[in-house]
Amino acid sequence: MAGGAAGGFHPHLPGMRYTLLAKGLGATMWFFIFYRARQDGAKLLGLSHPWEAHGHGHEHKEHH
Repeated sequence: MAGGAAGGFHPHLPGMRYTLLAKGLGATMWFFIFYRARQDGAKLLGLSHPWEAHGHGHEHKEHH
């Protein structure tokens, strides 16, 4: 057998910089997901219409 009978499989642990990079990228991903959910979550869940703007500066003072 490869690796010997009593050896078993012992993978190397990742370096500290890769662990920190992975945690940082994972946190960035979740912050972005929660940001987008806050901005567009109601549209995604069908609670509002996609054409209802959420403050892009195109509002008119008069309503038709």
